Amino acid sequence: MGRCAICGGESVVIAQVLGLCAACIRRRPQEALPRAAQAHARARKLFGLPASAPRAEGGRQCRLCANQCAIPEGGVGYCGVRRHQGGRMVGGGGEAAKVSWYHDPLPTNCVASWVCPAETAAGYPAFTPTRGPECGRLNLAVFYEACSFNCLFCQNWHFHESARLPGGRPAQAIADAVNPRTTCICHFGGDPGPQVIHALRASRLARRHAAKRVLRICWETNGSADPRLLDGMAKLSLASGGCVKFDLKAWDENLHICLTGASNRRTLDNFARLAPLARLRPDPPLLIASTLLVPGYVDDEEVSAIAAFIASLDPDLPYSLLGFHPDFLMHDLPATSRAHAERCESAARAAGLSRVHVGNEKVLGESYG
Repeated sequence: MGRCAICGGESVVIAQVLGLCAACIRRRPQEALPRAAQAHARARKLFGLPASAPRAEGGRQCRLCANQCAIPEGGVGYCGVRRHQGGRMVGGGGEAAKVSWYHDPLPTNCVASWVCPAETAAGYPAFTPTRGPECGRLNLAVFYEACSFNCLFCQNWHFHESARLPGGRPAQAIADAVNPRTTCICHFGGDPGPQVIHALRASRLARRHAAKRVLRICWETNGSADPRLLDGMAKLSLASGGCVKFDLKAWDENLHICLTGASNRRTLDNFARLAPLARLRPDPPLLIASTLLVPGYVDDEEVSAIAAFIASLDPDLPYSLLGFHPDFLMHDLPATSRAHAERCESAARAAGLSRVHVGNEKVLGESYG
C-alpha cells in the first residue's frame, strides 16, 4: 500500500521510486512529470549516464534514435555509447559495439515463440528446415548493452554497468559465432537501436555466410530507431523469415515518459510504418507487439488503447501480454496477477485483435487482483 505524492490517495500498488499513482500521471502530468524526471535522473546517476538527452549548443547531432542528442565535445549521449570525441561521433557504429551473445536451444522462450517458425513450423520449408519444433537447432541471442530508454522496471538493467567500460566487439565476431545448427539470430538488449548499424552489418555478414540455408534475423526493440534504419531491420527480417518485435510499453504518453524516461511517439509511428510491409508476409508474421503488464500502471485501460491502435492497422497482428516480475527500481511492486493478465487479454480481444497471447505465465501471481 502506498500514498500518491500528488493526490494523497492510497493505492494498492504505487512504486516507491515514483510515488505517483497512474491516475495522477494521466490526469495531472504538469505535476507528475517533474517528479518522474527527478526519479530518472537519480537512476541514471547510478551508472554515470546523462540525466536527460544532451542538447548542447554546437554539439554533434546523433540521429540514430528519437532522442536526437546534441552531444558536447567529450560528452556522451543518453544511451551511453555514442560519444563526441575530437570533433566526430564515435561508438555505436559499424566497427565495434558493446555487445555480448550466447546460443540458446530452440524452441526458446522468445516473446514471439508462439508464432515463430522455430516452434510452429510456420513458413516451412522456406523459413524453417523442420516440419515441427526446431529441436536441436540454436538461436544466437545477441545482447546490445545500451538503450535509448530508461525503464525504471528494466528486467535486464545490469547492462548499464558495462556502458563506461572501454572497447567493443566487431560485427564479424557475431557472424563467426553462427554455426551449422544456428537457424536464427535475435538482436535484443538493452536495445539494438543505439548500435543498430553494427547489428545490421553483423546480420548481413551472417546471412552471406549462410546463404544456402535458413537463418532468420529477428529484433526485440523499443521501436525508437531512426525510421530509415528501422526499414533496414525490417527488410532483413522479411527476407529471412524473421520478425520485428516491438515493446509497446504504454499508450498514454505521460505514463510512458514516467515509466521509461522517453516519449512513445516515435515508437508508435514506427510500428505503423511497418504495418504495410507486414502484410506482404503474414505467415510467419513479420511484425509483433508485446506489452509488459506492470502492476498499478499498465492496466486494461492501457492495453485496450494499445490493442485498438494495433487493430486499426491490422487485426491479425500478434500481440503478447507479458507477466511482470519485480526488478531494478520497481522491485517493490508485486508480480502481475493472473486476474490482471486475464482482464488485459479480454480487453485486447474486445479492442479487435484476433491473436492475443499471455506470456511469462510462470511469473503470474494470485494476489493483488
